[in-house]
Amino acid sequence: MHANGDGPERYTVAGSLRIEDLLKDFVSRAGELLQFQERMGGLLEAVVAVAEDLSLDAVLERVVQSACQLLHARYGALGVIGDDRVLSHFITVGIDGELANRIGPLPTGHGVLGLLISDPRPLRLHDLRRHPEAYGFPKHHPPMQSFLGVPVRVRDVVFGNLYLTEKEGGGDFTVEDEELAVALAAAAGVAIENARLYDDARRRAQWLEACMDVSGLMLGSDPLTSSGGLDPIAGRALRESGSRLALIVAPSADGVGYVVAGANGKDAELFSGLPLALDSEAIQSVLAGGEPLLVEKAADVLGVLEESVAGPLLAVALSTQGAHHGLLVLVRDAGAGAYGRTDVEMGAVFGSHVALALELARVHRLREELLVFTDRDRIARDLHDLVIQRLFAAGLSVQSLTRFTREGLALERIGAITGELDEAIRSLRDTIYSLRTGNGETELLSGRLRRVTRSAARTMAFTPGLNLEGPVDSVLPDTANHVVAVVSEGLSNAIRHSGADSIDISVSALKGRMTVQVTDNGRGFRDSAKRNGLNNMEERARMLEGTCTITSTPEAGTSLEWSVPL
Repeated sequence: MHANGDGPERYTVAGSLRIEDLLKDFVSRAGELLQFQERMGGLLEAVVAVAEDLSLDAVLERVVQSACQLLHARYGALGVIGDDRVLSHFITVGIDGELANRIGPLPTGHGVLGLLISDPRPLRLHDLRRHPEAYGFPKHHPPMQSFLGVPVRVRDVVFGNLYLTEKEGGGDFTVEDEELAVALAAAAGVAIENARLYDDARRRAQWLEACMDVSGLMLGSDPLTSSGGLDPIAGRALRESGSRLALIVAPSADGVGYVVAGANGKDAELFSGLPLALDSEAIQSVLAGGEPLLVEKAADVLGVLEESVAGPLLAVALSTQGAHHGLLVLVRDAGAGAYGRTDVEMGAVFGSHVALALELARVHRLREELLVFTDRDRIARDLHDLVIQRLFAAGLSVQSLTRFTREGLALERIGAITGELDEAIRSLRDTIYSLRTGNGETELLSGRLRRVTRSAARTMAFTPGLNLEGPVDSVLPDTANHVVAVVSEGLSNAIRHSGADSIDISVSALKGRMTVQVTDNGRGFRDSAKRNGLNNMEERARMLEGTCTITSTPEAGTSLEWSVPL
């Protein structure tokens, strides 16, 4: 067996070769293990980096940066998928601002980028430009060849896609690169969800803070009469919602249509005080306290200055406990993205706070007016019961002096003093009347009707009778304006055309209706042809969903009855 003498040497050489192969294999596997460990360490560092910030924008940018570093890609991007299944946001790494400006608009998800939207699975390409779906690159776009794209899921819903191009060294992205990208995308989905929850909580807290600030601001002073009016309220909503324009729309003073009572933001001065025709059923539903309204193009609702309101619109009701004060309208720039759920929900909360503050301010203003009126009534009573009676008694005493003298000069002097006392009494009565009719800013309806009647009596030989029933001074200003106009027109017609020597006016606010009756005992008429004045009174009744009836009999007088619901 060992006759040739070379057996041990041959076995030694073979054993040495086998050990050398084992060592090489061990070294190779150790290198692979070391490389795997390095890549796992890189993945862990990338995951930690992604989770370092709670701001959503910062998280998205860190995801792209970490992916580029981990997979040695020159360019990276993360496209966020919007509700319309196109890319609503596109965050890039590797392309500076100057180059991005020269390239032009960001992609929206066509071509190869759209493949991951329609089919959210990892995609690796040797040459991006040769894919059948490739659109080509815009002018000034840097050349890109190798490509890796993976979907980013948040709670099993595809949030967006991570795109990597141009592997460093000129090679292709490997299967291991794809696995690392998928793992990073999974970690990114968790970080994005946490950032979204944090961002939502932060924004809700800011909205609530705005609600408290606005309530304090409005309750501290009358928002309708203070400096700036409702503009600061619109400004706070503008800031919290990220809008370009905020409008507070309120009913107009005459009750017909709506006007912009507060405005803030870009081109706000164009809208301040502007009348708006809000005729759509959706807007009317919001005005009645319905759910908030979202519209893709604001001009479809506002209908004015279309070039200024081209973006999405959010309208919320300013209403609380059945009290409706109008709308809060928010408008964003075109392309800025629609309003999210947080803005809709918190905008409605903000609107209810504003409405509550407006209602409390109105009640406070009425209370202050009531205190003023009560005090003036007391003064008026004291003047009437004390001062006028004493003056009247003094006048009678002076007149009684005529019994003790027949001298002409003395009698003339007594008559002059008596006349001055009568004039003083009339002046006091006018003062009492003015105290009871209002505060100089808002005259009560009863006072306005008395003034109209007195004014008409100056041209007549008799004074028309005026009878008031019910709380006529509690009607809304718009209805009061119509009542005064109807009484004035009816009285004017009776004076000019009837030839009557008796005119009676009755105004009542009873059983939920406001009723005006003007009756005369004049000549009446047979001709049913309408004059402008009669047409105007009928039109006023129609505007308030009421009725206007004129009854006339020749030689027996005319009766006008005008009635509207309160």
